[in-house]
Amino acid sequence: MLLVLLGAEVVAFVTVCRFFVQSPHGQQLDTVSLTGNRIGQDRIEGFVVAVLDTISVLSVILATAAVGFIALIRRRIVVAVAAILLIAGANATTEILKRVIHRPRFGVDLPRAGLGNSLPSGHTTIAASVAVALVLVLPVALRGIGALVGAFGAAVVGVGTLSAGWHRPSDAVAALLVVGAWASAAGLFIVMAQRHHGGVEYGPVNWRALLTLVAAGLVLLVGAGIALVLTNQVRTTPPEALGRARLFVAYAGGAMGIAGTVGLVQASVLATAHRVVPRAVAPAPKNEDATVEG
Repeated sequence: MLLVLLGAEVVAFVTVCRFFVQSPHGQQLDTVSLTGNRIGQDRIEGFVVAVLDTISVLSVILATAAVGFIALIRRRIVVAVAAILLIAGANATTEILKRVIHRPRFGVDLPRAGLGNSLPSGHTTIAASVAVALVLVLPVALRGIGALVGAFGAAVVGVGTLSAGWHRPSDAVAALLVVGAWASAAGLFIVMAQRHHGGVEYGPVNWRALLTLVAAGLVLLVGAGIALVLTNQVRTTPPEALGRARLFVAYAGGAMGIAGTVGLVQASVLATAHRVVPRAVAPAPKNEDATVEG
């Protein structure tokens, strides 16, 4: 399951990158969506910038320390290591990809063309990696609500980068896929490590939270798909010449695409967490001491 998820997220990332970064068609759609952020920007700009300004190197360090601390006080050393590697690995991967991915100049979005590649979004990676790591380290009773709250926070940050004009929709979606891939890798690490502890006792699936995330994610992505089709009808028209309704549809579609991806990525982690992080580890053979993972 984890290997399938990892492969699917890598394929999805490559697809997003090839279409929205390396084709004029995708660049045009992204640009129209990004241009639509100017609608109502004056009303929300202060709030959005304030939220994004909380994302810094210091905040990442503090969040990582908090995640590791939660795992350690629950005596989950392997989970603590995996969660820290997830956050560090996802953010390092994003920074590397920003520098190695080439964004061709097709004459699209000329004001930003000189800035080069912006995929994946660093702010979105930070928020999503912390949200996903929390799902792994929280106890079963809090895992569902933690997944929902974390997904909401990551969605706010991801959509916020679009609203502030810092990133295109594909930048945030790509960042979420990077985090999802690292979450699958972290899960595999935990599974392999706990094989040395004998039998394990698994907890239940957090069905309510899982179904909420899946339903919200699918509905939002369907909405994003409809908006993408409508935007595709006018993609050859300069964004400056489009009316408010068209720009709003494009912007809303980008926002729904980001939020929908958050929902499904977080759902994939929640769906596997109960089989990755056991409630308890049973005594191993040969009278070895049991390691309680409660």
